[in-house]
Amino acid sequence: MGKLADKEIYLVRHGETDYNRKGIVQGRGVNSELNEKGKAQALAFYDFYKHQPFDHVFASMLTRTHQTLEPFVKAGHNLLKHAELDEIDWGMHEGQGGDPKLAEEYQFLTNRWKEGFLEEKIAGGESPLELQQRQRKFLDNILPSFEKTILICSHGRAIRSLLCTMLNVPLSQMDDFPHTNLSLYKLHQYGDKFEVVLFNNTEHLK
Repeated sequence: MGKLADKEIYLVRHGETDYNRKGIVQGRGVNSELNEKGKAQALAFYDFYKHQPFDHVFASMLTRTHQTLEPFVKAGHNLLKHAELDEIDWGMHEGQGGDPKLAEEYQFLTNRWKEGFLEEKIAGGESPLELQQRQRKFLDNILPSFEKTILICSHGRAIRSLLCTMLNVPLSQMDDFPHTNLSLYKLHQYGDKFEVVLFNNTEHLK
């Protein structure tokens, strides 16, 4: 029999919004709501995991994560909201979409991040290093206070950064962690080490 984990962490991305469907940048500054598909995804995730005895349920400060976990709140869970779990700030790109120049700027920036230039950012936005710095406050000061089976709803780029930090992987490898709306990463924590048990899992949406 394997060693029991100190914590089980279920890390999910929020459900679909119209901004997701239309390819419009949301980031930290666009407080969008789930569309009908996103609400259906939230219910499907709840139906699949409603019997999981979550001790604590966390979300970012943004509405789309609150709505994703709303079925768990209705079932009696207390939703703990933390700004450290917010999406990266995309600065002047937020609320924009459909512009080839915008896509080129995004691709250039993410390629720079892969090359290790992690201090670079969109004008008015956040760099991966700044995102990681605020996430460390959650991992170092908040998460250790809570036991044992934990559900966290966050955002695409934020989840990539969070996984790098938890797994001690360089942020330049963020894109090694794909995601879709309401996909799941399940991790076990052993002391100060984390292990991925489910990788970008969407079984609950089938």
